[in-house]
Amino acid sequence: MHLYGLKTCDTCRKALKSLPNAEFIDVRADGVPDSVLARAFDTFGEALLNTRSTTWRGLDDAERARPPLELLADNPTLMKRPLIEQNGTLYLGWSAETKQGLGVA
Repeated sequence: MHLYGLKTCDTCRKALKSLPNAEFIDVRADGVPDSVLARAFDTFGEALLNTRSTTWRGLDDAERARPPLELLADNPTLMKRPLIEQNGTLYLGWSAETKQGLGVA
């Protein structure tokens, strides 16, 4: 299991605490493999972009108009977090639905 997130993100820390066997990958330091990012975008679409982040608010209209995968490649902190990969299945965020899918109480 891989958990892509930020070490400073409270939600990512909660998820990691509940998933002790997950390998944590800091998107700021290590990035997200292009293949995982492409699958995540195919699965979640525009929901993969965190449009409430300070990074997003700092972008001008021209930057925001760029294709989402290009934006995420240049600004990995724009990704909604956490992105969890388990046995080929992707989960986005730390919602009740994600917890249920991962078998976490």
